[in-house]
Amino acid sequence: MTAVTLPSTSDVWQWLAEVPDPEIPVISLVDLGIIRDVAFDDDTLVVTVTPTYSGCPATAIINLDIERALHEKGIEKLRLERQLSPAWTTDWISAEGREKLRAYGIAPPVDGTAIDGILRQRVDRLSGRSNLTIACPRCGSANTEKISQFGSTPCKASYRCTDCLEPFDYFKCI
Repeated sequence: MTAVTLPSTSDVWQWLAEVPDPEIPVISLVDLGIIRDVAFDDDTLVVTVTPTYSGCPATAIINLDIERALHEKGIEKLRLERQLSPAWTTDWISAEGREKLRAYGIAPPVDGTAIDGILRQRVDRLSGRSNLTIACPRCGSANTEKISQFGSTPCKASYRCTDCLEPFDYFKCI
C-alpha cells in the first residue's frame, strides 16, 4: 500500500480562494468569509463552512462547488461541516472582497455596522431614519437613496445614486 501525500492546508485555502460565490461570482468563498476552517482528520480533508444565513438558497450549490473544486485538485476524501455558531457576519468579508464588490458595482457593507451579527446603524434622533451613508460604487457619491430593502438577492438592498442616477445593490450588513 502506498502512502498518500496530502496537500498542505495552505494549498487548500488557495484552491478555495478560486471558488466563486454562485450569486456574486466576482468574490470568492474565502473573500466572502464563509470558509471558516480547513484541516485534516487523518486522510480526510474537513472544510468548515458557515452560510451567510441559515436559509441561504445558494448553500447547496456552494457545497457542490467546493466538492468539485477539491476533487479536481485530487482530494478523494472530503467532509464538509456546516458551522452555524458564531453566525456569519459581513465583518468577515475580506478587504480584497469588499474592493471586488465595489468594482463589480455592488456597494460593500459599511465597516463597523455589523458586529457579531448585530446591525449597528446610526439613526437620526429627530426623524428616526437611518443616516448611514452608502456610497455609490460607480461614481463614489454619498448622495444615494434606498429604493428597497430587498435587492437582487436576500443579502442585498436596492439603492440609487442621486448624482449619476444609476441604481446599484448594497450588500446588507448582517
